[in-house]
Amino acid sequence: MFKKLLTIFGRDFLVSSRDAMTVYIMVIPIILAVGITILAPGLNDTTVSVALLQSDEQSHVDFMKRFAKVEVFPSMEELERRIRKRDDIGGIVPLENHRYEILFQGNENEAFREYVKALNALYEMDATVADTRAEIYSFGYQVSPLKTKLVNMLILLSVMLSGMLISTTIVEEKMDNTISAINVTPISQTAFVLGKSMLGGTVVMVSIILALLITGYYNVNWLMILMVGFTSMLLSLIVGFVQGINAKDVMEAAGGVKLIMLPIAVSIAGYELLADKWQWTMYWSPFYWAYKANDMILSKDAQWPVILFCVSIVLLLSFVVYLVSLPRIRKGLS
Repeated sequence: MFKKLLTIFGRDFLVSSRDAMTVYIMVIPIILAVGITILAPGLNDTTVSVALLQSDEQSHVDFMKRFAKVEVFPSMEELERRIRKRDDIGGIVPLENHRYEILFQGNENEAFREYVKALNALYEMDATVADTRAEIYSFGYQVSPLKTKLVNMLILLSVMLSGMLISTTIVEEKMDNTISAINVTPISQTAFVLGKSMLGGTVVMVSIILALLITGYYNVNWLMILMVGFTSMLLSLIVGFVQGINAKDVMEAAGGVKLIMLPIAVSIAGYELLADKWQWTMYWSPFYWAYKANDMILSKDAQWPVILFCVSIVLLLSFVVYLVSLPRIRKGLS
Protein backbone atom coordinates (compact mmCIF):
# COMPACT_ATOMS: atom_id res chain seq x y z
CA MET A 1 0.00 0.00 0.00
CA PHE A 2 2.84 2.37 0.81
CA LYS A 3 4.23 1.90 -2.69
CA LYS A 4 0.85 2.88 -4.13
CA LEU A 5 0.80 6.00 -1.97
CA LEU A 6 4.25 6.98 -3.23
CA THR A 7 3.09 6.43 -6.81
CA ILE A 8 0.18 8.84 -6.34
CA PHE A 9 2.47 11.34 -4.61
CA GLY A 10 5.06 11.18 -7.40
CA ARG A 11 2.42 11.68 -10.08
CA ASP A 12 0.93 14.67 -8.25
CA PHE A 13 4.35 16.22 -7.79
CA LEU A 14 5.26 15.90 -11.47
CA VAL A 15 1.90 17.29 -12.63
CA SER A 16 1.99 20.16 -10.10
CA SER A 17 5.53 21.17 -11.04
CA ARG A 18 4.30 21.96 -14.55
CA ASP A 19 1.41 24.14 -13.36
CA ALA A 20 2.15 27.80 -12.64
CA MET A 21 -0.55 28.17 -10.00
CA THR A 22 0.53 25.18 -7.93
CA VAL A 23 4.16 26.27 -8.13
CA TYR A 24 3.07 29.69 -6.87
CA ILE A 25 1.23 28.04 -3.97
CA MET A 26 4.40 26.15 -3.08
CA VAL A 27 6.77 29.11 -3.11
CA ILE A 28 4.62 31.95 -1.73
CA PRO A 29 5.29 31.02 1.95
CA ILE A 30 9.04 31.22 1.28
CA ILE A 31 8.68 34.63 -0.38
CA LEU A 32 6.62 35.92 2.55
CA ALA A 33 9.16 34.54 5.03
CA VAL A 34 11.92 36.50 3.28
CA GLY A 35 9.73 39.62 3.38
CA ILE A 36 9.10 39.22 7.12
CA THR A 37 12.82 38.83 7.74
CA ILE A 38 13.63 42.00 5.81
CA LEU A 39 10.77 44.24 6.94
CA ALA A 40 9.87 43.12 10.47
CA PRO A 41 11.51 45.30 13.14
CA GLY A 42 14.00 43.84 15.57
CA LEU A 43 13.40 43.76 19.31
CA ASN A 44 15.59 46.82 19.91
CA ASP A 45 14.81 48.71 16.73
CA THR A 46 13.69 52.32 17.11
CA THR A 47 11.09 54.08 15.00
CA VAL A 48 12.54 57.56 15.63
CA SER A 49 14.30 59.13 12.63
CA VAL A 50 16.62 62.12 12.55
CA ALA A 51 18.15 64.01 9.63
CA LEU A 52 21.77 65.23 9.84
CA LEU A 53 24.16 67.07 7.56
CA GLN A 54 27.31 65.58 6.09
CA SER A 55 29.23 68.50 7.58
CA ASP A 56 28.29 67.37 11.09
CA GLU A 57 30.89 65.90 13.44
CA GLN A 58 31.32 62.15 13.02
CA SER A 59 31.03 61.60 16.77
CA HIS A 60 27.58 63.22 16.72
CA VAL A 61 26.48 61.06 13.79
CA ASP A 62 27.73 57.88 15.49
CA PHE A 63 25.96 58.79 18.74
CA MET A 64 22.65 59.34 16.95
CA LYS A 65 22.94 56.07 15.04
CA ARG A 66 23.01 54.19 18.35
CA PHE A 67 19.58 55.45 19.40
CA ALA A 68 17.75 56.53 16.21
CA LYS A 69 17.49 55.96 12.48
CA VAL A 70 19.82 58.47 10.86
CA GLU A 71 19.60 59.97 7.37
CA VAL A 72 22.50 62.17 6.23
CA PHE A 73 22.11 64.92 3.62
CA PRO A 74 24.72 66.96 1.75
CA SER A 75 22.93 70.30 1.97
CA MET A 76 20.52 72.24 4.16
CA GLU A 77 18.02 72.46 1.32
CA GLU A 78 17.78 68.69 0.97
CA LEU A 79 17.51 68.26 4.74
CA GLU A 80 14.62 70.73 4.92
CA ARG A 81 12.93 69.06 1.96
CA ARG A 82 13.14 65.73 3.79
CA ILE A 83 11.64 67.18 6.98
CA ARG A 84 8.65 68.54 5.05
CA LYS A 85 7.59 65.05 3.97
CA ARG A 86 4.60 63.40 5.61
CA ASP A 87 6.40 61.05 8.03
CA ASP A 88 7.93 62.10 11.36
CA ILE A 89 11.61 63.03 11.23
CA GLY A 90 13.56 65.65 13.15
CA GLY A 91 16.46 67.64 11.75
CA ILE A 92 19.52 68.43 13.88
CA VAL A 93 21.74 71.13 12.38
CA PRO A 94 25.15 72.10 13.86
CA LEU A 95 25.76 75.76 14.78
CA GLU A 96 28.82 77.57 16.09
CA ASN A 97 30.48 76.66 19.41
CA HIS A 98 29.26 73.05 19.31
CA ARG A 99 25.63 74.09 19.55
CA TYR A 100 22.74 72.55 17.60
CA GLU A 101 19.45 73.70 16.15
CA ILE A 102 16.58 71.18 16.02
CA LEU A 103 14.05 71.45 13.19
CA PHE A 104 10.56 69.96 13.04
CA GLN A 105 7.78 70.15 10.48
CA GLY A 106 5.30 70.97 13.24
CA ASN A 107 2.79 68.12 13.07
CA GLU A 108 4.84 65.55 15.02
CA ASN A 109 3.53 64.22 18.31
CA GLU A 110 4.95 65.61 21.54
CA ALA A 111 6.68 62.37 22.57
CA PHE A 112 8.63 62.29 19.30
CA ARG A 113 9.82 65.88 19.65
CA GLU A 114 10.83 65.38 23.29
CA TYR A 115 12.79 62.25 22.41
CA VAL A 116 14.81 64.01 19.69
CA LYS A 117 15.52 66.99 21.96
CA ALA A 118 16.50 64.77 24.88
CA LEU A 119 18.73 62.63 22.69
CA ASN A 120 20.65 65.64 21.39
CA ALA A 121 20.88 67.11 24.91
CA LEU A 122 22.44 63.87 26.17
CA TYR A 123 25.06 64.12 23.44
CA GLU A 124 25.91 67.71 24.38
CA MET A 125 26.28 66.57 28.00
CA ASP A 126 28.68 63.77 26.91
CA ALA A 127 26.35 61.22 28.48
CA THR A 128 26.94 57.51 27.91
CA VAL A 129 24.99 54.35 28.61
CA ALA A 130 27.32 53.61 31.51
CA ASP A 131 26.29 56.90 33.17
CA THR A 132 22.63 55.96 33.48
CA ARG A 133 21.07 54.94 36.78
CA ALA A 134 18.33 52.94 35.10
CA GLU A 135 18.04 49.23 35.75
CA ILE A 136 17.15 47.02 32.80
CA TYR A 137 14.76 44.15 33.32
CA SER A 138 14.21 41.49 30.68
CA PHE A 139 10.89 39.72 30.16
CA GLY A 140 12.52 36.94 28.16
CA TYR A 141 11.79 38.22 24.66
CA GLN A 142 14.60 37.61 22.20
CA VAL A 143 12.78 38.64 19.04
CA SER A 144 10.18 41.24 18.20
CA PRO A 145 6.63 40.27 19.31
CA LEU A 146 5.38 41.64 15.98
CA LYS A 147 7.71 39.28 14.11
CA THR A 148 6.44 36.36 16.19
CA LYS A 149 2.85 37.16 15.28
CA LEU A 150 3.68 37.52 11.58
CA VAL A 151 5.48 34.17 11.52
CA ASN A 152 2.54 32.57 13.33
CA MET A 153 0.17 33.98 10.70
CA LEU A 154 2.48 32.68 7.97
CA ILE A 155 2.27 29.17 9.43
CA LEU A 156 -1.55 29.26 9.30
CA LEU A 157 -1.38 30.66 5.76
CA SER A 158 0.81 27.70 4.76
CA VAL A 159 -1.78 25.39 6.30
CA MET A 160 -4.53 27.02 4.22
CA LEU A 161 -2.43 26.72 1.05
CA SER A 162 -2.10 22.97 1.59
CA GLY A 163 -5.87 22.69 1.21
CA MET A 164 -5.77 24.81 -1.92
CA LEU A 165 -3.05 22.58 -3.34
CA ILE A 166 -4.97 19.35 -2.83
CA SER A 167 -8.15 20.89 -4.25
CA THR A 168 -6.35 21.80 -7.48
CA THR A 169 -4.93 18.28 -7.86
CA ILE A 170 -8.40 16.77 -7.34
CA VAL A 171 -9.85 19.06 -10.03
CA GLU A 172 -7.10 17.97 -12.42
CA GLU A 173 -7.99 14.33 -11.72
CA LYS A 174 -11.63 15.14 -12.58
CA MET A 175 -10.62 16.86 -15.79
CA ASP A 176 -8.61 13.76 -16.77
CA ASN A 177 -11.60 11.55 -15.85
CA THR A 178 -9.49 9.46 -13.47
CA ILE A 179 -11.61 9.92 -10.31
CA SER A 180 -14.14 7.26 -11.25
CA ALA A 181 -11.38 4.94 -12.48
CA ILE A 182 -10.12 4.28 -8.94
CA ASN A 183 -13.18 2.12 -8.31
CA VAL A 184 -11.89 -0.51 -10.79
CA THR A 185 -8.24 -0.36 -9.68
CA PRO A 186 -6.44 -2.12 -6.79
CA ILE A 187 -6.24 1.25 -5.02
CA SER A 188 -8.92 1.71 -2.37
CA GLN A 189 -10.67 5.01 -1.77
CA THR A 190 -8.83 5.38 1.54
CA ALA A 191 -5.46 4.88 -0.13
CA PHE A 192 -6.40 7.37 -2.84
CA VAL A 193 -7.36 10.01 -0.26
CA LEU A 194 -4.13 9.46 1.69
CA GLY A 195 -2.04 9.53 -1.48
CA LYS A 196 -3.62 12.75 -2.71
CA SER A 197 -3.03 14.30 0.72
CA MET A 198 0.69 13.54 0.73
CA LEU A 199 1.65 16.35 -1.64
CA GLY A 200 -0.22 19.03 0.31
CA GLY A 201 1.03 17.65 3.62
CA THR A 202 4.64 17.50 2.46
CA VAL A 203 4.54 21.01 1.01
CA VAL A 204 3.06 22.58 4.15
CA MET A 205 5.51 20.85 6.50
CA VAL A 206 8.50 21.85 4.34
CA SER A 207 7.12 25.40 4.10
CA ILE A 208 6.82 25.66 7.88
CA ILE A 209 10.37 24.42 8.40
CA LEU A 210 11.86 26.74 5.77
CA ALA A 211 9.82 29.72 7.02
CA LEU A 212 11.10 29.24 10.57
CA LEU A 213 14.70 28.85 9.40
CA ILE A 214 14.52 31.91 7.13
CA THR A 215 12.99 34.09 9.85
CA GLY A 216 15.58 32.99 12.41
CA TYR A 217 13.56 30.70 14.69
CA TYR A 218 16.28 28.06 14.97
CA ASN A 219 15.84 27.22 18.64
CA VAL A 220 12.11 26.51 18.82
CA ASN A 221 10.84 23.14 19.97
CA TRP A 222 10.63 21.52 16.55
CA LEU A 223 8.60 18.54 17.73
CA MET A 224 5.94 20.85 19.16
CA ILE A 225 5.76 23.15 16.15
CA LEU A 226 5.57 20.28 13.64
CA MET A 227 2.94 18.50 15.72
CA VAL A 228 0.72 21.59 15.77
CA GLY A 229 1.34 22.20 12.06
CA PHE A 230 0.45 18.62 11.16
CA THR A 231 -2.77 18.50 13.17
CA SER A 232 -4.01 21.90 11.94
CA MET A 233 -3.19 20.84 8.39
CA LEU A 234 -5.65 17.94 8.58
CA LEU A 235 -8.68 20.23 8.59
CA SER A 236 -7.37 22.21 5.63
CA LEU A 237 -6.81 18.99 3.68
CA ILE A 238 -10.37 17.84 4.39
CA VAL A 239 -11.79 21.16 3.19
CA GLY A 240 -9.53 21.11 0.15
CA PHE A 241 -10.61 17.58 -0.75
CA VAL A 242 -14.30 18.45 -0.49
CA GLN A 243 -13.88 21.62 -2.53
CA GLY A 244 -11.88 19.78 -5.17
CA ILE A 245 -14.56 17.13 -5.57
CA ASN A 246 -17.38 19.66 -5.90
CA ALA A 247 -15.59 22.32 -7.99
CA LYS A 248 -15.86 22.47 -11.75
CA ASP A 249 -12.46 24.05 -12.41
CA VAL A 250 -9.24 25.04 -10.66
CA MET A 251 -10.26 28.64 -9.99
CA GLU A 252 -13.52 27.57 -8.34
CA ALA A 253 -11.66 25.06 -6.19
CA ALA A 254 -9.04 27.60 -5.12
CA GLY A 255 -11.72 30.19 -4.39
CA GLY A 256 -13.65 27.73 -2.24
CA VAL A 257 -10.60 26.90 -0.14
CA LYS A 258 -9.91 30.62 0.32
CA LEU A 259 -13.06 30.75 2.42
CA ILE A 260 -11.07 28.99 5.12
CA MET A 261 -9.18 32.27 5.55
CA LEU A 262 -12.28 33.71 7.22
CA PRO A 263 -12.17 31.43 10.30
CA ILE A 264 -8.38 31.80 10.36
CA ALA A 265 -8.64 35.60 10.40
CA VAL A 266 -11.42 35.54 13.00
CA SER A 267 -9.40 33.18 15.19
CA ILE A 268 -6.30 35.39 15.04
CA ALA A 269 -8.29 38.55 15.73
CA GLY A 270 -10.12 36.89 18.61
CA TYR A 271 -6.93 35.63 20.23
CA GLU A 272 -5.16 38.98 19.91
CA LEU A 273 -8.00 41.43 20.60
CA LEU A 274 -10.55 39.79 22.88
CA ALA A 275 -10.27 40.11 26.64
CA ASP A 276 -9.58 36.95 28.61
CA LYS A 277 -13.20 36.66 29.72
CA TRP A 278 -14.32 36.52 26.07
CA GLN A 279 -11.71 34.09 24.75
CA TRP A 280 -14.19 31.22 25.15
CA THR A 281 -16.09 32.56 22.15
CA MET A 282 -13.24 31.33 19.95
CA TYR A 283 -13.07 27.79 21.31
CA TRP A 284 -15.09 26.47 18.34
CA SER A 285 -12.23 27.16 15.91
CA PRO A 286 -9.34 24.69 15.57
CA PHE A 287 -7.26 27.50 14.10
CA TYR A 288 -7.65 29.43 17.36
CA TRP A 289 -6.06 26.56 19.27
CA ALA A 290 -3.34 26.15 16.62
CA TYR A 291 -2.52 29.87 16.70
CA LYS A 292 -2.46 29.84 20.50
CA ALA A 293 -0.13 26.85 20.59
CA ASN A 294 2.20 28.32 17.95
CA ASP A 295 2.32 31.63 19.82
CA MET A 296 3.51 29.89 22.97
CA ILE A 297 6.04 27.79 21.06
CA LEU A 298 7.54 30.74 19.14
CA SER A 299 7.68 32.79 22.36
CA LYS A 300 9.34 29.81 24.12
CA ASP A 301 6.66 29.77 26.81
CA ALA A 302 5.18 26.42 25.78
CA GLN A 303 4.62 23.55 28.18
CA TRP A 304 3.89 20.05 26.95
CA PRO A 305 0.57 19.63 28.81
CA VAL A 306 -0.80 22.84 27.30
CA ILE A 307 0.44 22.01 23.78
CA LEU A 308 -0.98 18.48 23.96
CA PHE A 309 -4.31 19.90 25.11
CA CYS A 310 -4.40 22.34 22.16
CA VAL A 311 -3.43 19.58 19.72
CA SER A 312 -6.17 17.32 21.12
CA ILE A 313 -8.79 20.03 20.62
CA VAL A 314 -7.61 20.60 17.03
CA LEU A 315 -7.79 16.85 16.31
CA LEU A 316 -11.23 16.55 17.87
CA LEU A 317 -12.68 19.47 15.89
CA SER A 318 -11.03 18.23 12.68
CA PHE A 319 -12.49 14.77 13.25
CA VAL A 320 -15.96 16.26 13.61
CA VAL A 321 -15.54 18.10 10.30
CA TYR A 322 -14.28 14.86 8.71
CA LEU A 323 -17.35 12.92 9.86
CA VAL A 324 -19.63 15.62 8.45
CA SER A 325 -17.72 15.70 5.13
CA LEU A 326 -17.28 11.93 4.75
CA PRO A 327 -20.58 11.32 2.87
CA ARG A 328 -19.72 14.03 0.33
CA ILE A 329 -16.21 12.62 -0.16
CA ARG A 330 -17.51 9.09 -0.73
CA LYS A 331 -20.18 10.35 -3.10
CA GLY A 332 -17.61 12.34 -5.07
CA LEU A 333 -15.32 9.32 -5.40
CA SER A 334 -18.04 6.87 -6.40
